[in-house]
Amino acid sequence: MPPNCEVALLLDSVDEQQRYRIGVRMKENFYFELNPLIERLHYHLLEIIKLELDGLGIHDINSVQAMMLFNIGDAEMTMGELTVRGCYLGSNVSYNVKKMVENGYLAHERSVHDRRAIRVWATEKGRVLSQKLSKMHQRHLERLEETDIRESDFKEIAVTLRRLERFWMRTADLTARSPVFAA
Repeated sequence: MPPNCEVALLLDSVDEQQRYRIGVRMKENFYFELNPLIERLHYHLLEIIKLELDGLGIHDINSVQAMMLFNIGDAEMTMGELTVRGCYLGSNVSYNVKKMVENGYLAHERSVHDRRAIRVWATEKGRVLSQKLSKMHQRHLERLEETDIRESDFKEIAVTLRRLERFWMRTADLTARSPVFAA
């Protein structure tokens, strides 16, 4: 008897048994595990950044803002580009930019060509913190050499996640256009 079948047999109806088996299959399916796994990984990275900031005695920027600052790097871009380029994935980008400007990590100005667009870039204070975060990431890479995780593993993961991202983007586009999902 396959594992967990004895539990399914204790359920009252065939319908309950079927729902249980579907749930077991979903838990065993890596596709269904991906979303919560990605969310947990992101959460853990934010927690590591918070610990790094605490260790540096930096309390005027949070981990989300620090990661955003790190992703901006030496670039200058509009607030809209922050999301498009993947520097920030949340919905309150203007709040985080405002806080980083107030605390001296970013500078900003309205575009001379389009007064609606606001360009942002890292200040000296922001570049210094970004460099410290870069050193943190470098330390992590060095420590990873002590594990069985190899550079080729990261390459495979990145390639696969990019493919999955493209699939989900195409699926979202098709779903938005499909009359079947319009109801």
